[in-house]
Amino acid sequence: MPGPLLFQLVLLRRMADHQPGLVEDALRELGESRAVMREANRRWQAMVRSPRARGALARYRSVLGPPESRAPRRIGDLECEALRWRVPLWPDLRFEVLAAPGGQVWNEWLVRAPGAPGPVLRTLGDLRPWSCTVDEVARAFAPATPMEGSAPTRWRLAFTAPDAATGERRRVIAEFTWGLLQRLPEH
Repeated sequence: MPGPLLFQLVLLRRMADHQPGLVEDALRELGESRAVMREANRRWQAMVRSPRARGALARYRSVLGPPESRAPRRIGDLECEALRWRVPLWPDLRFEVLAAPGGQVWNEWLVRAPGAPGPVLRTLGDLRPWSCTVDEVARAFAPATPMEGSAPTRWRLAFTAPDAATGERRRVIAEFTWGLLQRLPEH
């Protein structure tokens, strides 16, 4: 199984808990089954947990190949490198890894590709699953409060936004997997 396909299946496996219908559509697009997705995730977890496991950055490079782009990034006092790879299933997104100078991975998530138009986010009705990234939602509805999710690749973001139907402002907590919006509470 080619590395990029394996990795896309790993991303989908974690998203299947929140968006099984979208994952089924993506599997059909990739020409793969749920069983293949589970096997890809099993192989990925074996790589992560192996006693001879490579560091996360080396693992991403070995599976995804050379990054499409790399650039220095400063986050507060932290100097790091942002490496980005294409993810064919989401052509307007890139998988971004933020790495410390020694190669330690600080963050890994999907972000909007440079030059790709992001969604217009004005109300809760604009927040559809897989339509926007955590950073896009945080900017659109600032101030937003990041929160831990239920797993390392999951985030939650608390913010206030107007309801599309009533215009009434509501406080919500959105859930993201690999940085991509998965769901909002019913509104």
